[in-house]
Amino acid sequence: MGDWSFLSTLLDKVQTHSTVIGKVWLTVLFVFRILVLGAAVEKMWGDEQSKFVCNTKQPGCENVCYDKAFPISHVRFWVMQIIFVSTPTLMYLGHVMLIVHKENKLRRHLQSQENQTGKVPKYSDERGKVQIKGNLLGSYLVNVFFKILFETAFIVGQYYLYGFTLEPMFVCSRKPCPFHVECYISRPTEKTIFIIFMLVIACVSLFLNVAEMFHLICTRLRCGSGRNHKHQVIPMSSDLKKESCA
Repeated sequence: MGDWSFLSTLLDKVQTHSTVIGKVWLTVLFVFRILVLGAAVEKMWGDEQSKFVCNTKQPGCENVCYDKAFPISHVRFWVMQIIFVSTPTLMYLGHVMLIVHKENKLRRHLQSQENQTGKVPKYSDERGKVQIKGNLLGSYLVNVFFKILFETAFIVGQYYLYGFTLEPMFVCSRKPCPFHVECYISRPTEKTIFIIFMLVIACVSLFLNVAEMFHLICTRLRCGSGRNHKHQVIPMSSDLKKESCA
């Protein structure tokens, strides 16, 4: 399995632009998925095919039985799962970086001449820290929605591909096997424990995403309700203040 440092570096940048629940989700992703997958799971599945033994000498039978038992390696499946659930967050990071770049450019423009258009930075401060509101809040909601979608799809996909446990013996009858062949899997109990562990972490990740979605929707509704009930007239000469909603 490849080096995760590049992905970890990118996701680490999202920490400062996420909600509290989002930061917990990133911690779960780093520690309990990427770290565990690289440190233990990959080595455990190293003998996945070499130790897959069938009680037949028929050429090709063992290979087709292995393909039926494991349509895709668990490790590669989990790697794909991590990449897919991380992609929406990376897209959100790209949106944040674009906004910060534009608003830093606007600040430099405001410092060089008078502000005649009335435009001021809306989402970020001088340190590059952003407020999740307005279009950025919408982008964050889309990010969380697709993480929920991908996480659910991979959990269901894993169930339909090979379930959540490994049996010591696998019975196969695919061609060119001449009869029902019994094949034996290496360390099924140990691998089952890690399959359940990865499933539990995926469910925790899904729960955090759902909780964050409800939190963001409630925040947006509360902000919208606050704007609808706001009747105070603000003079044009008053100073602009930071808003928690937009």
